[in-house]
Amino acid sequence: MNPCQNPALARFLVMALCLCASPVALAGEAVPEPWMPALDTVWLAVAAALVFFMQAGFALLESGMSRAKNAVNVVMKNYVDVCLGSLAFWLVGYGLMFGFNPTGWFGQSHFALFGAEDSDYMMLLFQTMFAATAVTIASGAMAERTRYQAYLLGAVLITAIIYPVFGSWAWGGGHGGDGWLAALGFIDFAGSTVVHSIGGWVALAGVLVLGPRLGRYSMDGEQRPIQGHNLTQVALGGFILWVGWFGFNGGSTGGADVSIGLINLNTHLSAAAGAAGALLILAVLRRPVLLTTTVNGSIGGLVGITAGAATMDPHFAVLTGLVSGMVVVVGTWLLESLGLDDVVGAVSVHGLAGAWGTLAAGLFLAGDLFNPMQVAVQVIGILAGFLWAFPAALLMYFIIDKTVGLRASTRDEQRGLDFSEHHEVGYPEFQTEVLHEGRK
Repeated sequence: MNPCQNPALARFLVMALCLCASPVALAGEAVPEPWMPALDTVWLAVAAALVFFMQAGFALLESGMSRAKNAVNVVMKNYVDVCLGSLAFWLVGYGLMFGFNPTGWFGQSHFALFGAEDSDYMMLLFQTMFAATAVTIASGAMAERTRYQAYLLGAVLITAIIYPVFGSWAWGGGHGGDGWLAALGFIDFAGSTVVHSIGGWVALAGVLVLGPRLGRYSMDGEQRPIQGHNLTQVALGGFILWVGWFGFNGGSTGGADVSIGLINLNTHLSAAAGAAGALLILAVLRRPVLLTTTVNGSIGGLVGITAGAATMDPHFAVLTGLVSGMVVVVGTWLLESLGLDDVVGAVSVHGLAGAWGTLAAGLFLAGDLFNPMQVAVQVIGILAGFLWAFPAALLMYFIIDKTVGLRASTRDEQRGLDFSEHHEVGYPEFQTEVLHEGRK
């Protein structure tokens, strides 16, 4: 085919020739200026797709850690909170988080974005995926006893208000002004606190308002483990989350940049070290080596490195991940000892490991290690995230519980939320008694 007869092919060939013409082009230093916005957009679009793919990972992991009678309910929550949350973030959340921010507390423009620059649309798409991640974290912690409509109401409020308000403090000012935490020099490259700890603290509030599942603890407080129905699905979900994190952290550069190499290397090393840290503490304490704990350890490593992936040398990324895996294990035991029922360990994996990772970003800042002023700023950011998200979510879930009703009835919880909330079950061949019994 003659390239002159195919404009798209001609543009591709011109771009390829321009890239090959200079040895340093691939290093990001000599790409012709007209092509840079397009290259940045392509990378961000790929990264946004990877972050969106993480939703599949969350759905697999959370449903696998739940019982078969709640599998459809868990997947439906993950599916629809992305849909409604994306609309809420476009309408309200993006403006609060990235709009003109003269006060440092919240944005005041760019609501329901339209008629904007192409780069603004790309930014909105990428950040929508982050908002979807933050809201999904609470889903797994609150699984198996939460009414579907009540959960979705909370998801909309999280993506519209709770998540973007704190995000404006740390990342705001994209369209003018600056968030007050950002002005202090707070480091949270891709959201160990902004995304993950906020989601973890919201999950903690939900768990407290809901209470534990039926049978999870005896009358005298004895723990009664409730096993998930598909642990191979949990491992697959963990792998998918790991893959998606390369877009989560790598895409936070804002464009095609050679720093992505270090960022994604640190991401991978920390995840591997997170699993190793979980295995190490299990071995030292002679506890069973569980698949669920190992997968959560690696995800804790991913959460931990998210704040400092761009500003940390690889050996410190390994240390960050190693400690993150240990934090996940110890945090899970602590919550269980307090009688809290977090089905998937979201509070430990995202809340506690996110707080540690944010602190580590200040401790291990390349070229300025262990600077007490930077560490103090990180602590302020961690505390600000908790003191905003946890009370706000606690109040939100309390109001939802008293008005709409947050917890499913005892009968529905016993039968499973798949049928009571959705009129279908995930495994009809093995749940015939539920289908034949019908609704009462």
